[in-house]
Amino acid sequence: MERIPFEPGRVVLSRQGRDEGRYFIVLQVLDDAYILIADGKSRSMHHPKKKKMKHVFAKPYLMNLEQRFPSGHMLDSDLYQFLEEHGLGLKKPLCKED
Repeated sequence: MERIPFEPGRVVLSRQGRDEGRYFIVLQVLDDAYILIADGKSRSMHHPKKKKMKHVFAKPYLMNLEQRFPSGHMLDSDLYQFLEEHGLGLKKPLCKED
């Protein structure tokens, strides 16, 4: 079975850490060990999370980050909307509710 490559626009599932079980989109591959990820809700494109590749699992979904929008650049809402359209949006609240 062929391994899915980590590339900008790839959807990944976090397997470790506080964000375990949540889906993100790869914004940038830093080197052979680290990537920058965001989901448009808990992690914005302006403050992406640096994560080790071994702590995420690549999914077969790929978003075209080169796509230009009327505003001229990608927005956090575009990331969040892409995840929602594929049924991968945030399912649990960001904080504990009493």
